Amino acid sequence: QVQLVESGGGSVQAGVSLRLSCAASIYTGSLPCMGWFRQAPGKEREGVAIIRRDRPTIYTDSVKGRFTISKDNAKNTLWLQMNNLNPEDTAMYYCAADYAYCYLRPLEPSTFGYWGQGTQVTVSS
Repeated sequence: QVQLVESGGGSVQAGVSLRLSCAASIYTGSLPCMGWFRQAPGKEREGVAIIRRDRPTIYTDSVKGRFTISKDNAKNTLWLQMNNLNPEDTAMYYCAADYAYCYLRPLEPSTFGYWGQGTQVTVSS
């Protein structure tokens, strides 16, 4: 069983930065696929950034150049650095992980078997 706990969300003005953290209950080096998803009210959950073993990281188009995903296996922690936030980034952000490699559909929620409870990010203009 993998437990994931997110932190770092908040209410901010457009243009500022936030850094989300996801603490895992196990050694993250054993998880070849980890990522961040978000879900805004009335919308489906969407993949934001995925970090994979032996494969390039993936970002959804709307965050490319602004968000950076990283992982520190020594700390069992996943991060999402979010720069130049805008109101369209407002959502609940979830950390996700799986023991399987996520080569085929890495941005799809169904690829991941373990989820955190989420941390809210609200960006006002």
